[in-house]
Amino acid sequence: MGLVTFLILSAFTIITAISVVFAKNAMYSVLSLIACFFTIAGHYLMLNAEFLAIVHIIVYAGAIMVLFLFVVMLLNLNTDNEIQKSLKLKFAGVISGGLIYLILLASTQSALPSIYELPERTSIGSVQEIGMKLFNEYMLPFQISSILFLSAMVGALLLAKK
Repeated sequence: MGLVTFLILSAFTIITAISVVFAKNAMYSVLSLIACFFTIAGHYLMLNAEFLAIVHIIVYAGAIMVLFLFVVMLLNLNTDNEIQKSLKLKFAGVISGGLIYLILLASTQSALPSIYELPERTSIGSVQEIGMKLFNEYMLPFQISSILFLSAMVGALLLAKK
């Protein structure tokens, strides 16, 4: 069951990543990147790193991709004024991408059989383990950083009012 889930998630990740590159509309490219981030979060869940998956969704799919959407909407990218690339430039891009793929494949050739082994069930990346560390061992730095963030928010509000 785990291998089938991994293969399905990997297929969706590859499909959405390819659609990011080859989408004609910039808005579709950004939305495909959001879907790619969600599938990567699924990989984190399969590795029993729930906290990392949630933080990945909040930071990347939430904050950064909203920023990307605003930039794309503000730029108002039209295909009318888009520069057409020559066939030689496209061919050079395909060749260089293929060479990078071959280098990556050659460098990970010895690690390929270990991909299909699922990790043991541990509590290293769980939310409970991180919470216990954060509120027991690192309580003082957590409190200091929360005061710093609170003062930064108050300062931003005071600057925005003027």
